[in-house]
Amino acid sequence: MTDFVGRRRELKELREDIARTGLDTLSGRKDRSPRARVLLIAGRPGSGRTALAEAFVRDVADEYPDGVLRSRLTTPGGTPVGTERTVRDLLEGLGRRTPPGAGADELGAALNEALAGRKAIVLLDDAQDALQVDPLLPDVRECLVVVTSEGPLTGIPDVRPCTLGGLDTPSAVILLGRRIGDTRVTVDPRAAEALAEECGGQPAALTLVGGWLAAHPKASVSDLAKQLHDMPAAAGGPLARAFRLVYGSLPQPAQRTLRLLPLAPAGIVDSHTASALAGCSVAAAQSTLEDFAGLGFLRPAADGMYLLPGCLVPLLQPLLETKERAAEVQLARARMLERTVRLLHSCVAVTEPDEDGDLLGEEHAASSGVPRALRFPDTRSAARWLDSRLPALTASARLAVADGELDTLARRLIAALVRALAAHRGTDAAAPELYGLHRLVLDVAERRRLHREKAAALLNLADLDAETGRTTEALERYRAALDAGRAANDPYATGRAMESVGGAHQELGDWHRAADWFGRALSQSLARGERADEARLYGRLGNVHTLAGRYGDALRSWRAAAAGYRKLADVPGQAKALSEMARVQEYAGRPEECLHTCREAVELARRAGELRLQAALQVRLADTLDRLGDPAAARLHRAAADRLLGDDPAAYEIRSGSGQD
Repeated sequence: MTDFVGRRRELKELREDIARTGLDTLSGRKDRSPRARVLLIAGRPGSGRTALAEAFVRDVADEYPDGVLRSRLTTPGGTPVGTERTVRDLLEGLGRRTPPGAGADELGAALNEALAGRKAIVLLDDAQDALQVDPLLPDVRECLVVVTSEGPLTGIPDVRPCTLGGLDTPSAVILLGRRIGDTRVTVDPRAAEALAEECGGQPAALTLVGGWLAAHPKASVSDLAKQLHDMPAAAGGPLARAFRLVYGSLPQPAQRTLRLLPLAPAGIVDSHTASALAGCSVAAAQSTLEDFAGLGFLRPAADGMYLLPGCLVPLLQPLLETKERAAEVQLARARMLERTVRLLHSCVAVTEPDEDGDLLGEEHAASSGVPRALRFPDTRSAARWLDSRLPALTASARLAVADGELDTLARRLIAALVRALAAHRGTDAAAPELYGLHRLVLDVAERRRLHREKAAALLNLADLDAETGRTTEALERYRAALDAGRAANDPYATGRAMESVGGAHQELGDWHRAADWFGRALSQSLARGERADEARLYGRLGNVHTLAGRYGDALRSWRAAAAGYRKLADVPGQAKALSEMARVQEYAGRPEECLHTCREAVELARRAGELRLQAALQVRLADTLDRLGDPAAARLHRAAADRLLGDDPAAYEIRSGSGQD
């Protein structure tokens, strides 16, 4: 970080504090729960606490070979970031996948497990209090935690703050010289010192006035120092005075754009965000952002993004509230959300193939009506955009839902983001993000009493719960989805919910309730003439009857499933249903019937080209023939299975719901 200067004393204190004997040791008490050493850098926003933390981390990085994990605990707007989100960020930094919907305790245990045996640094920026930090402290002595905060972390033992004031005058002048050039400092060193003193040695204030002087090469350093000095005391501290001076020098359109930047989600701004907020062209917005970065209002980041410093938001927010009408602010938010939705549609469009299965990229986006400025040239660039903007996109969805006045746009945004994540990452890899998005959909649906959307959100959340082993929680959500589906008079949602309730009971080993709910879902499908659903549900009923040992009921269900697949001309489905029938007949002690059914299923599997199923059925035929006293014929069928798939025994496994197999 080129703007970091000075702070030699603070760096030395922090390094010494790593090895300092803990208070518990000095008092003779043994550590009950060994934890990482915690170092606190305390200072007001704009004092350079983050820059000092980063410089210190770079200084000691060689002693912690397992790297640095970073997370910001407060949004630029001052909202605390939830513990679950922070722990997920840290785990992702370690390359660990997190189960969707996991609670803070489960995630904290996963973080401790991931850090066990590692020597790493955890940098927690802008903590509000000890309650926010304590759940994030790893129980690993070898790790080091560096926290920045405005005040002390009362409640976390053995933490002494390294409190920051302003930079000393020589360091402040050096920082100023890096912004305006050494020549202007050398020409009038006393003026540079006076300006540094007017800024209180505060890095954020020095950055702003240095940026202004760099943009006005003919301006006098001494005149600027006098302007700051002559400002009334009511203007505020050094940072507020520097901000007012630089802000006041901007043209009206740039002032308005700057005032609207606190609306940018997570403080992340790019040309599209600024263009939508200000209602100007993308090119004009990009030029304005570059000017803001030169002045110190923004910090350049990767992939065309800029970060709004959190210390400037409290200065911009009153201007936004007093100089912009509420209707205009809401319109700016709506434009930003609409632009984000269109970018997400473009992000998905670039992945969609044409009729021949070939990806069309920008050409396909153009044919989909996406303007040129919003198109991505290829899938890779779209995926990179999605990955880099994901924190801002998820924050945008949360803010839109919390706003409460833009629910239609919020629903469109979430739907587009879900599609984009599924298209680029796949539903399994994107499950943690999708879980949070489905929760937001549920919030909007409950607020607006949108029963159909509530049912869909509950079903999606329950599916993710079930996939991660939280079957009881999934069952509760499936039941709630059933109620919402009935309120919406949505037969698809109610049928899906009833089947899922049955599946949850089956997972819990309650065969009787599982069969009851599958039967209810089947009754609805029969009433509506949904043949594909009928065949599938007959199969699920047959499976649960098999698990319960009710072989007569199981055979009737599998026979009905096979008949249903036959009517649908679904040969693979019919073959699989007959294979399950043969399994049940084998369990029921009917080898002759099993032999006959197996032969019929083998022929169907052959017609369908299902080699694995055909080989597995050949093995079942062989086992049945052995029981019937015909080993020669059994050997022939095993040889046929070997010819189909080789000698891998796992290839012959037939999926079964029976624990008796």
